[in-house]
Amino acid sequence: MARKYIDCREFPSEMKCTIAISADGEDELIDAAVQHAVSVHGETDTPTFRAEIRKAIHEGAPAL
Repeated sequence: MARKYIDCREFPSEMKCTIAISADGEDELIDAAVQHAVSVHGETDTPTFRAEIRKAIHEGAPAL
């Protein structure tokens, strides 16, 4: 199973967030990324938002 990640740097914001979140499974990764987006960026946890997050998943490890 390949590691998966989401890199917050791909979503421009005033905060210039540099967080990258990784996990072995997509569901775990999406839960963590949504939790970050809600608590730090003020997003709302909706099915539509989770679908957008799912599109941002990459395999491997984020670039340094």
